[in-house]
Amino acid sequence: MKSADKFTDKAEVYAKYRPSYPHEWIEYLVSETGINKNDIIADIGSGTGILSRVLLERGFTVIGVEPNDDMRTIADQTLKPDPRFISVKATAENTTLKDNSLDLITVAQAFHWFDMEQFRMECKRILKQDAKVALVWNSRDRSADINKQSAEVCQKYCLNFKGFSGGMEETPIAFEQFYKDGKYDFKYFRNDLPFDLDGFLGRYLPASYAPKKTDKEYKPFITALTELFEKYSSNGKIVMPNITRSYLGKV
Repeated sequence: MKSADKFTDKAEVYAKYRPSYPHEWIEYLVSETGINKNDIIADIGSGTGILSRVLLERGFTVIGVEPNDDMRTIADQTLKPDPRFISVKATAENTTLKDNSLDLITVAQAFHWFDMEQFRMECKRILKQDAKVALVWNSRDRSADINKQSAEVCQKYCLNFKGFSGGMEETPIAFEQFYKDGKYDFKYFRNDLPFDLDGFLGRYLPASYAPKKTDKEYKPFITALTELFEKYSSNGKIVMPNITRSYLGKV
C-alpha cells in the first residue's frame, strides 16, 4: 500500500481531531525565515490543510500539495474560499511546481513518509536560492505515563504500529543527510492538548496504523483507549502532554 493510501477513509476524523500548531512556533518560523505576505509557501503533504490554514491566517499564499484524494478534498472544501490557497494533486517527490518559485517549504506530520533523497532534490529544484525547509511534528511527550500506556495499547491492537509518527522517535531520521552540510535548527515547543473522550479517541483513530471500523481490532482498540481515558481523566477531561518538534534549514 502506498503511504498516501493509508489515510483513505480517515480524512474526516483526521481533519476534526488532529491538533494544530502553537502560535510560538509560527512566530519562530516567520522570524527565522524572514518570510512576508508577498511570499509563497508550499505545504507539502498538506493533508486536510491543518497547517495550511494557520499559514493562510497569517496572510501567506499557500500551495497545498497532497496526493490523497480524500484528504485533499476536505482541504479544498474548507480552504478554497480563500483565493490565496492553491490546491495541487501531486507527491512530495514530484510536486509539479515551477523551478525556483517558492520562498519556504513546510512539511507537517508527513516527512517520514517521503523518499528523503528524492524529496531533497525536488526541494532544491522548486525553492528560491537560500530558501528553507521546515519539518514539523506534533509528538506525544514520551515521558508521560498516559503516552507510554497508549503506546502499549497501540502495540497490542494496531498491526502496523511501529511507534508514533511512523516510528521516527524509535528509529530517528537522519536529518543531517537531508539538510545542507548537515546543518539545521532544532526547536521544540510545548503544545499540550486538552481532550474530552471523543477528542482523545480522535487523536488515535486517524493515524495510519489505527484499525478501521471494519477491522476486528477496532472495538477492542476503542475499549482499551476508553479505559485509559477513564483512568487519567478528571470530570470528563484530560490533558495529553504533547510537544511540537521543528527542524529548519536549507537543503
